[in-house]
Amino acid sequence: MTRVLKERTFSGTTNPEAASWENEHRQIAREAADEGIVLLKNEDQILPLKPGSAVAVYGAGAGRTIKGGTGSGDVNERENISIWQGLKNAGYQITNEDWISSYDQIYEKARQDWKNDINARASQTGGDVMDFFTVYSTTPFIMPTGDPVKVPEADESTDTAIYVLSRVAGEGADRNADKGDYYLKDDEHQMLADLCQYYKNVIIVINAGGQVDLSFMDEFSNIKALLVIVQPGMEGGNAFADVISGKVNPSGKLVDSWAYKYEDYPSAATFSHNNGNVEKEFYEEGLYVGYRYFHTFGIPVRYGFGYGLSYTTFEIQNASIKKEQTNLLKVSMSVKNTGAVAGKEVVQAYASLPGGSMEKEAHRLIAYAKTELLQPGEAQSITLEIPAECLTSYDEKKAAWVLEKGFYGIFLGNSLESANLTFGLQLDQDAVLEKVKNLFPLKDALKELEQPAGATCKREAVQAALARSKQLPVLELKAAEFKTKEIVYRKNSELAAPEAMEFVNTLSVEELINLAAGDPGKAQGGNLGAAGISVPGSAGETHRCAIDKGLASIVLADGPAGLRLMKYYNVNEGKIISMPFEFSLEGGLFYNGPTELPGDRYYQYCTAIPVGTMLAQTWNTALIEKVGAMIGKEMEHFGVTLWLAPGMNIHRNPLCGRNFEYYSEDPYVAGTIAAAMTNGVQSNYGCGTTIKHFACNNQEDNRMGSDSIVSERTIRELYLKGFELAVKESQPLSIMTSYNLINGVHAANNYDLCTEVARNEWGFGGAIMTDWTTTERDDSCTASGCMRAGNDLVMPGCFGDHDNMKKELEAGTLKLEDLKACIARLVSVIWKSNQYEEN
Repeated sequence: MTRVLKERTFSGTTNPEAASWENEHRQIAREAADEGIVLLKNEDQILPLKPGSAVAVYGAGAGRTIKGGTGSGDVNERENISIWQGLKNAGYQITNEDWISSYDQIYEKARQDWKNDINARASQTGGDVMDFFTVYSTTPFIMPTGDPVKVPEADESTDTAIYVLSRVAGEGADRNADKGDYYLKDDEHQMLADLCQYYKNVIIVINAGGQVDLSFMDEFSNIKALLVIVQPGMEGGNAFADVISGKVNPSGKLVDSWAYKYEDYPSAATFSHNNGNVEKEFYEEGLYVGYRYFHTFGIPVRYGFGYGLSYTTFEIQNASIKKEQTNLLKVSMSVKNTGAVAGKEVVQAYASLPGGSMEKEAHRLIAYAKTELLQPGEAQSITLEIPAECLTSYDEKKAAWVLEKGFYGIFLGNSLESANLTFGLQLDQDAVLEKVKNLFPLKDALKELEQPAGATCKREAVQAALARSKQLPVLELKAAEFKTKEIVYRKNSELAAPEAMEFVNTLSVEELINLAAGDPGKAQGGNLGAAGISVPGSAGETHRCAIDKGLASIVLADGPAGLRLMKYYNVNEGKIISMPFEFSLEGGLFYNGPTELPGDRYYQYCTAIPVGTMLAQTWNTALIEKVGAMIGKEMEHFGVTLWLAPGMNIHRNPLCGRNFEYYSEDPYVAGTIAAAMTNGVQSNYGCGTTIKHFACNNQEDNRMGSDSIVSERTIRELYLKGFELAVKESQPLSIMTSYNLINGVHAANNYDLCTEVARNEWGFGGAIMTDWTTTERDDSCTASGCMRAGNDLVMPGCFGDHDNMKKELEAGTLKLEDLKACIARLVSVIWKSNQYEEN
């Protein structure tokens, strides 16, 4: 096989009209939003609402529905359909058009005031791009409430109102447990009270990147319905109308626990800024995050993990279990639509592990599947595959993944709360499935949350007795049948493909250094992820220093909710007119330069899909793969090789500013959804994902300096498990390390993370890169440290990175063999890129 470099052309098109593929991709985005909407309450079957009927729509998100998060999660799409517009498109009569128009004026003024405030404060701190972005990212826009409700006499045409509660979130700052964020503002509460006074039926819509306080649900009896649309992408309004009208039967399920009050979350008091300490984050709750905490300790929640209503009903029938292989169980069942309308259902399987020498959560998700659209009376056969690895616990003393002897309960249902004990497994002795070595040593004392003594043993005994009393099937498992896999650990310098290393040996030291750190000559760092030269608005580009030897440069683009590129740019006399970073933010709100530019204009409208949490709420891996394939087609169209997504960190606390970008509080959901997205993207030739942020990136305040202090077991079982699943099921082309430290070591310089875990234990074969400007904060995280750790590419690259590597190579503290191994892995990825044609 020979690789022939493609000739680069200007990305995008000079035709301003929507291309046919844009409309096709919008339909896929709409389908994903349709299935990601979760219906949590539907009292008196108020929904669906008859199409063509009259309804009032209030709230910040009514006409200004938030499609996604800010910062790198933004997308410059052609059009964003609001809830108000979506309802009108579906034929509903909106009775308060004057209020919507009035809100638009209030909103525009608030945006201008916000812009002026940020510009003023940025200029006081220095006025460069970095100063601007720091102020921007730490000052999220707060949606104004709008005019008070003045309805009683005027609105006699409907007794139903929809209230859209919206919250902005994004990278760089965590949320607050304050009014206007987690809690209602006083004027929002008053508006809701007025709506409940004036309208018989009120429908609440949560348009926010994470959980919010829902205590007002207990206060107003005529709130009849509640839906969570998170941030639904550019087709969110149309998708909302699909579900409200009954055109689409809601099938989304929660991927997080919604507590009765914020203080119920186990890390509430100490999370991020809550305790005044953003330097060190002690993960004292250990394994007990989300439902693992609430279910284990018996803390009631308002809406539980996996929960979501439908307009129809389903029944799980004829469930059976068998041991397919020593390490694989298969659970089969039939799912029947027992209601009156067509719909989809999600089957969820949970395991309860036996008590033993280790702490255990009450239940963990081990498998799920979504049905096809089932007509009334129709049934579908479902088979869930459950590898034995899903039932293991990590034993720090043995440095091994272990199945402890005893009774394993297998629960089936359509949510955690509804899941019933259906089968049992009885293991005669402890079995070690995988032998590893201890990593991530603690440098600070950490006391983790524990259950009362004997709690897990008691639970096991109760479940075993219940299984016997109900005469449920119990499979006998023998520890002697399980084989132990022992990991062989190789050095960073040994972990590169021979063919790529052969090529790397032809490169000079200068070329190696250039390839290791982006291309600072393009000033990519100064534009913070908006300065890829070949594709305007992309996050960056690798160095072209070896182009004469046949090594392409590749383009990397941000945007976990779709590609983040500039919506247009101009080419004059064969050269791209570079636009400033501000042009790529907030739809160009901060750009004050000329809009009429010389030359030809090229348009780069991309599809804004729902944010990560909403995609996960579909529980539909086939659909997510379809979304990924669509993103890959856009990557091919615009000449992008690596998509800096999906984000897949755990929702440790509802206030993490970037939760919208991530999938779930559960690592199994995160890993399987990320794998599906990756498989979809990488079904397109030369396109790859970059799973991120690796790892323990669970807060945004002081994100470049925060130290995540967490036990080895908790890291492995919760914060790495999703990444492990994604790597093993889909082999993404790349991984991005996070800004934070893990037990005192920067993730980007962490050998345990990059080499021992990702490569040696999981078999990751792609490239690992830093997040942008990771090495530019101080000397505690360096480019040479990245190369030693097996972190192959420093992005976006600065001259200081080059100087650091030259200095350490000369001093011998950076070995040439380590640098070469890193570049060989990068070369392997570049060779797989869409910048080549294979002959």
